[in-house]
Amino acid sequence: MDIRLITENKGDYMPLLLLADEQTDMIEKYLYRGELYALFHPDLRAACVLTDEGDGVFELLNIAVLPEFQ
Repeated sequence: MDIRLITENKGDYMPLLLLADEQTDMIEKYLYRGELYALFHPDLRAACVLTDEGDGVFELLNIAVLPEFQ
């Protein structure tokens, strides 16, 4: 199992992220200001977006798992 911080081509993960949030425009609002993590085992299985809201507050805004691995 490998969890990776994704820093480039975040839009490539949009189809997976849309499983958890059905509005592309909403995902784009937090995807590019947050940190995208992806889980591979050995291929992509899941992803999540974590944002820093300030004052030590972090928010998990999207967590998506491919249906065959849920």
